[in-house]
Amino acid sequence: MGGDLAPAATVEGALRAHRERGLDVLLVGDEQRLKGELRRFGAEGELRVDHASEAIEMGEQPGQALRKKKDSSLKVCFDLIKAGQVEGMVSAGNSGAVLAGGLFILGRIDGVDRPCIGGSLPTVKGRAVLVDMGANVDCTPEQVVQFALMGEVYARRVFGVAKPKVGVVANGEEEGKGTDLTRKTSAALRSDTEIDYRGYVEGKDVFSGDFDVIATDGFTGNVLLKTAEGAVWAVRQLLKRQIQSSAIASAGALLLGPAFEQVRKRVDYEEIGGAPLLGVHGVAMIAHGRSTARAILNALSGAELFAQKHLEEDLGAAARRGAALFTQRAAS
Repeated sequence: MGGDLAPAATVEGALRAHRERGLDVLLVGDEQRLKGELRRFGAEGELRVDHASEAIEMGEQPGQALRKKKDSSLKVCFDLIKAGQVEGMVSAGNSGAVLAGGLFILGRIDGVDRPCIGGSLPTVKGRAVLVDMGANVDCTPEQVVQFALMGEVYARRVFGVAKPKVGVVANGEEEGKGTDLTRKTSAALRSDTEIDYRGYVEGKDVFSGDFDVIATDGFTGNVLLKTAEGAVWAVRQLLKRQIQSSAIASAGALLLGPAFEQVRKRVDYEEIGGAPLLGVHGVAMIAHGRSTARAILNALSGAELFAQKHLEEDLGAAARRGAALFTQRAAS
C-alpha cells in the first residue's frame, strides 16, 4: 500500500513479476482495493491477497506506527516472513518503518550491531554497492566497518564480483584526511587481510568503477544517493534542451537513440528496483517512493535473488569479523 503510485503500480509490477518471471507473489493490503486493481488488469484471482486493514503513512513516526497499527500492511508482511510463510517482502512505503520492522520483528543476525541499507550506484564499469544508504545517521567506526564487510559479501555473492574492491567515503585520498570516524574505519579495514581494501573514496571516484563497495554513515550515504539522482535528472534535462534546440541535434539524437537508451538503463533506479536491508533475518527490500510498475517488478526479482543466495551466515560472519578487528586493535 506504500509509494506515490500505490496500489496501482504495485499490483501491476507484481503481476508482471508473476507473468514474466514466474515469481510467486502475495499482495498484502486493503483486499477490496487490491482485488479491484487485479480486476482492472484482467487478472482476478491470479495473485493471492492477504487483507490488512491499516497502512503506515509516509509522515508517521516509524516505530510508533508499527506498534500502534497491528494490522498494517507492513506489519502483516513482516509477520508472514517471521512465520516462514514467505521468504521476503518489498515495500515502496515508509522506509523507516521497514527498518523498524526488520529490527523489531525479524531481528538482527547474530553479530550485527546495526543493519544497513545496501544500495546500488551505477559506475562506468558496472555497479557499486553503497552502504549505508540511509538507515543509520550517526555511526561508530565499528558499525561502518560492519557495513563495509556486509557490503563486500553482497557484492561478491549477489553481484558476482570475485574480489570486491572496498573503500570508505572521505574528502581526499591521503590517510590523514577525513574525520575521526573515517580514519578509524579505514585503519580497521586496512588490517583485514580477507578483503581487498583500496582506501578512501573521493567524490570524483564514486562513479569511476574503481570501487565495488563504498562504505559510509547513513547520512552521507543518503546525501550521496540523492545527489546522484539529482545529477542524472539534471543531465537528462540538459540533453533534452540541447537536442530540441536545433534540427541537426535532433537528427543526431535519433541516430544515437540506442546508445542513449543503454545509458538510461544504466542510471535508472527503476532497473534496480530496490535496496535490501543487510543484517536482519529474512529479506526486506526497500523500493523507491516513486516506484513504477517496472521498479516494483525489478525489486521483486531482486528480493527473490537475495533469498536464493541464503546470505545470513556470511553476513553474520562478516559482521562478527568486523567487531573482532576492533577487539584485536584494542588489545594491541
